[in-house]
Amino acid sequence: MKTLKRKNKLSKLKTGVCALAITGALLIPSSIALSANDNASIEADKKVEKNTQSQTSEKRKEVLSDAVMALQETRVALKALDDGKSKEALAALEKATGKLEIILARDPALALAPTGVSAMTHDILGSLEAVKEARKEAEDLLEDGKVQDARRLIGSLASETVISTMNLPLATYPDAIKEAVRLIDADKTEEAKIVLQTALNTLVVTKTIIPLPVVIAENLLKEAEALAENKERTEEESKKLSDLLKMAENEIELAQALGYGTKKDFDIFYKEIDLIREKTSDGKSGEGFFKKIKDSMAGMFDESQAPEETTYNN
Repeated sequence: MKTLKRKNKLSKLKTGVCALAITGALLIPSSIALSANDNASIEADKKVEKNTQSQTSEKRKEVLSDAVMALQETRVALKALDDGKSKEALAALEKATGKLEIILARDPALALAPTGVSAMTHDILGSLEAVKEARKEAEDLLEDGKVQDARRLIGSLASETVISTMNLPLATYPDAIKEAVRLIDADKTEEAKIVLQTALNTLVVTKTIIPLPVVIAENLLKEAEALAENKERTEEESKKLSDLLKMAENEIELAQALGYGTKKDFDIFYKEIDLIREKTSDGKSGEGFFKKIKDSMAGMFDESQAPEETTYNN
């Protein structure tokens, strides 16, 4: 009976949570309790999209044209070998080698040469309570050894933009090109093709994760800080300040439920937001109220943004 109840509950959670996990689009912040038409929430969402576009643009600036050309020439060489054109393959690999030498001459310590950037956003439209319930269910499933059920459930619990950068590994890629040339000269074209394909299959992808709830909260607090510093704040503006603080707190609660950041960062945030409420109550104003809370959020952001490396299989 217990197993049956659990299966039914899991089914409901999958429908209620997983079906709402949207990939590839920025969505309205899910944890904001106020109206979706509220100007502050709409503005915060626009700033999140702008922030994501800005970071993606910065990553694209790091892409090296010489690395892109080296990658393209490697593919040209592989195609030439498939067509039995060894001379064309050697010419392409010579160009690739030249591009790699230029990269290393400019920066001998460079380990990864960026060749491309892409961005993907995963968001969840669901309440904080639904996220917590899904987490609890996943933990129960893991305790029962139902790893795959837990994996499918946890997989939907994300609100982030992932910026992926494709890189040539400079410690191994140039050597692979040279080895392919040696094999072609020795009339071992099939072995050369394997070497080149392996090189193309072992590109390194670095991923930078931007936690959307943290970015949203950060933007909401920037607006709140400006109001908190206003000595002539109106009653309406004080109400807006209170709403902004609550909205930011909701986003951080979602970030915590989704695992973006450390317990220390969250504890500091909740303590500081209560202090800010106290310092700005009854129309009070001042500067420097937000320093510690912004520092705690920087910790959440840095923790989530730490790049991770994976090997790309072409």
